[in-house]
Amino acid sequence: MTEKLLRTRPLPPEAHTGRPWRIHEIAPDFRLEDVWALPTPGGPDDLPRLVRLMTDRDDDREFPLPYRVLFAIRWWLGSLLGLDDEDDGLGERVPSIRDRLPADLRDTTGPGFTNVPFDAVYLTEDEYVAEIANRTVHGLMHVGWVADDAADGGYCAQMAVLVKPNGVLGEAYLTFIKPFRYLVVYPALLRTIAKIWARGNEVAA
Repeated sequence: MTEKLLRTRPLPPEAHTGRPWRIHEIAPDFRLEDVWALPTPGGPDDLPRLVRLMTDRDDDREFPLPYRVLFAIRWWLGSLLGLDDEDDGLGERVPSIRDRLPADLRDTTGPGFTNVPFDAVYLTEDEYVAEIANRTVHGLMHVGWVADDAADGGYCAQMAVLVKPNGVLGEAYLTFIKPFRYLVVYPALLRTIAKIWARGNEVAA
């Protein structure tokens, strides 16, 4: 199953927009950028475990070298051009979407990432959302836990990226990085998540 998922192309937008996710009502002004199936076959209650495995990554050496080099260049350019200054982040240039949460989601933050600047927004039994903001974009990462049609009674994750570009600069930035996302970032991310998930299943067993 993992190898099959790793060979797939991005999912159609309807794989995200056609489901009754809470994020639709919370962030209707964000546009959907990507949807991918994650190689995480599991049971109906496994989303919290996946979130822990994804977020608690102090060491990025599991990721392929091209992935690490690309992100090192991105953070270097961000520092050089001032793209990631504090006054362009959450609570400064844009408010966090946590400010929009309905009462039943305000105490469901979930774990935050240890190695990338994403802040957790909420975690439910089938949704996890984290956000990031800089000078170019306000972005959301949505991980949904869905029934897997290819596995009888099984489940897997879908990852959607939603964005609100910051004007012309943001649109230009998203256009520039799109080839790198598809050629380097997502393939490496899928392979690494597959290894992390498989290792986590072995430990749990």
